[in-house]
Amino acid sequence: MDLLSALSLGELALSFSRVPLFPVFDLSYFIVSILYLKYEPGAVELSRRHPVASWLCAMLHCFGSYILADLLLGEPLIDYFSNNSSVLLASAVWYLIFFCPLDLFYKCVCFLPVKLIFVAMKEVVRVRKIAVGIHHAHHHYHHGWFVMIATGWVKGSGVALMSNVEQLLRGVWKPETNEILHMSFPTKASLYGAVLFTLQQTRWLPVSKATLIFIFTMFMVSCKVFLTATHSHGSPFDVLEGYICPVLFGAAWEGDHHHDNHGGGAHGGTQGGGPGALHSPLPSKSKEELSEGSRKKKAKKAD
Repeated sequence: MDLLSALSLGELALSFSRVPLFPVFDLSYFIVSILYLKYEPGAVELSRRHPVASWLCAMLHCFGSYILADLLLGEPLIDYFSNNSSVLLASAVWYLIFFCPLDLFYKCVCFLPVKLIFVAMKEVVRVRKIAVGIHHAHHHYHHGWFVMIATGWVKGSGVALMSNVEQLLRGVWKPETNEILHMSFPTKASLYGAVLFTLQQTRWLPVSKATLIFIFTMFMVSCKVFLTATHSHGSPFDVLEGYICPVLFGAAWEGDHHHDNHGGGAHGGTQGGGPGALHSPLPSKSKEELSEGSRKKKAKKAD
């Protein structure tokens, strides 16, 4: 009986919520975040030509969520940079990923089984940051549900929400890549998670915070590991949103098919869009028919 009680969900969740994040989980968070920076086009060249700009981009990838949360709550934006241990650890990861001889560190952390472990540990940090952000906002605004949701959201996905600022540091300006316009799975999950943790914080969700942290962490870890292992850019929410969003927001809702716009545009003319997008193939076809007809008339006259 004692063993069963020790293995109960509540005790397990409580023990899990007390696991310290620094340094192991934070290290994994920094590794995955800076890996995504290196995947960006031109990031390696930037690190060679402008290492300070590259380092600033890495710090935004690692601490962008804290900066946005401080901005929302009116606190000093550089407050988290007083944590010397975290800044030094993130800086060491940045240097090893970009400047390690023969790219040995980069090759090791990119090895898929190792990378999946880091990805799973990063999601542990993400969920904990959402919960801490909402708890922090609750102290400032006891009845500010939207403030708590916004703070938890940026805590979980602040790096993605600051992507345009990070691009400016790299000398790139792509406003069409705005994360709010085209939400990825972590951004959507952070928003939904912020709603759940806000309901729990305000006593509308009858579950302990430790249990919610544990359950939502398991969901995030399983989804993110699966998406990374299969190299998928989809989202588990796509099916549900495909049914709900057209009903709530109209039949012209396009979901997350924005990636098709960067291709040949084959789907753009058939899936919603403006009136011009629907009728764009017709004028080109009619011009071809008219030109063909004019050539036939000229040929008859020549005969």
